[in-house]
Amino acid sequence: MGGFRISFITDNVQGVLVLVLIVICSIAIGTKLHIDPSLIEPSGLTRGSSLGWKLVYILTVAVLFNFMFLSSFWMRAFASRTDKDLFIGATLAFGWLLVILIIVGFTGIIAVWAGGVAQFGPIEEWSSSSFFYLIDTLPSWVVGFTLCLVVSLSTAVFDSLQSAMISTASNDLFRNKLPLIYIRAAIVLFCIPVIVVAVKADASILQIFLISDLVSAAAMPSLLLGLWDKVYFINGIDTIIGGCGGILTVFIFGTIYYGSAQAGGALIAISTLYVDDWGVFGAYVCAPVGGLIFTFLSFFVRLALAFAMSKVANKPFTIFDRPVKRYSEESDQDVAPELVSADSEVVSAAGRHNGKPKTHLF
Repeated sequence: MGGFRISFITDNVQGVLVLVLIVICSIAIGTKLHIDPSLIEPSGLTRGSSLGWKLVYILTVAVLFNFMFLSSFWMRAFASRTDKDLFIGATLAFGWLLVILIIVGFTGIIAVWAGGVAQFGPIEEWSSSSFFYLIDTLPSWVVGFTLCLVVSLSTAVFDSLQSAMISTASNDLFRNKLPLIYIRAAIVLFCIPVIVVAVKADASILQIFLISDLVSAAAMPSLLLGLWDKVYFINGIDTIIGGCGGILTVFIFGTIYYGSAQAGGALIAISTLYVDDWGVFGAYVCAPVGGLIFTFLSFFVRLALAFAMSKVANKPFTIFDRPVKRYSEESDQDVAPELVSADSEVVSAAGRHNGKPKTHLF
């Protein structure tokens, strides 16, 4: 109910909780867990592998594009008062996230070296939840404390997504003509089937993330062209076709690589990352590359049609004319419709940038 400003406050609380969680868990693991040196070499985790290098690319592309696909990411960017503030904030976030992800990411390796395979079974069955398997071996108070903090972190993330959905629905669907109370109520109702799917779905949470990551990888390269002034002639139709084309490219690749259309379709619904072939790697290469190819194919088709229609109708060929700006530097009221957010604090922060209007997607 508090809007996006409250979301900023909960994010600060979330940051503190993450640091507390990392410190306590690091101390507990360091003092209570015993690493067996004889398990280090046989585990093979210190040696390079083809799968490991593939995952370096796959996870980078998946996480990067998925973050960019979320509305909450862009709302934070647009709410920055200046480019300098945005650069400082993004740099600090990058530093903290790098440290946190390295520490949390190593819990799987530590669990294996601490005898996790003998205790929990084959690593494939618990690798994606290794952090919690490792915590479960620690004293009860550490487990309870960790669960409380993890729940707090999840709610802090979820409220940002809710705020983003409210603002997007208010602006993009209803052009800020519908009272916010109705939109907020609709978002609450919308969350009910989301929770049901999360609880009842046979697919693992990791698989759901991987599917959304693949969709993001297909859609985002085309969308990011909107930030490049030199390709102003690319429009929304091209980006939609580009995103769908990226997914189609994955299907085509999978069909050719596995020799089966069914396998090509199954590749879109990625079930696991830990397959030592080129299928998943190829999917995350084809999605962004195919998305860009289909985007420009769409543009060239529009270009040919526009040229033919201008010749037939004897009208000017205007497809390369630059679009007219829809906002004014004299008044904050003349803001492009795309810039208006459901929360007034975001509007006031996003409408101006160093005395000049910001450049936004399309």
